[in-house]
Amino acid sequence: MYHSVPTHQIWKNSCIPQRRTERLPLRFNEEKFQTMKIIIVESDVSTNYNLQLLLEGELSIEWTQGYETVERAVQQAPWDEATILLTDVFLSDRSGIELLAWVHENHPHINSMVFTSHDHHDTVLNAIKAGACGYLLKSSSPRELIESLNQLIAGGAPMSPRIARKLVQGMQRSEVSRTYCENLLTSREREILLYVEQGLAYKEIADALSISPHTVHTHVKKIYEKVEADGRQAVINKARRMGWI
Repeated sequence: MYHSVPTHQIWKNSCIPQRRTERLPLRFNEEKFQTMKIIIVESDVSTNYNLQLLLEGELSIEWTQGYETVERAVQQAPWDEATILLTDVFLSDRSGIELLAWVHENHPHINSMVFTSHDHHDTVLNAIKAGACGYLLKSSSPRELIESLNQLIAGGAPMSPRIARKLVQGMQRSEVSRTYCENLLTSREREILLYVEQGLAYKEIADALSISPHTVHTHVKKIYEKVEADGRQAVINKARRMGWI
């Protein structure tokens, strides 16, 4: 039974049931059931193997193919046939986030889900921006993984509860930061800050806003003082960290 195995041992130990040589007969109407064809990209050999053993025992999964590097997956995987990509974000040769972006651009029909131990807020956001529709931690049980894959193929966006909480908290912090910016800077200063971030010179900003370069300089000086930053790049970096631009 899956639940009898300690969660932290599941993916690296050989505790997944042996590969089935025959599929059990389906007990439901196949015409109404969408099967999955899964490409797995996971650099840990035992984890990769155990994932394939687990998933190929599921009636809803037609086949799985495992790869240990991004390069091999890109070159060899049957992308046109696959319906799901299951990948870690940190792989041995390249970033899984690069792979997500490549799949999203070249094979948009594929539903991508991250399966990883990494839960840093920026990593999660970068994976989602790159094309991930789901994000599951390896502390999840086998049943949770399978249920998440079924949600994914049905159009859902499955996430581990801890990941969902981090995203919510990040959004809340961002909203607080934006409110702080609105109270700290005037509307004109926020407008000029956006132009500064785009790399425009004072004269270009002045022309865009129909004001004088001297007025722009005065506003920029006030922005530096309020944000407590010394120079253009410093104020841009701080504004980005705070979510103002």
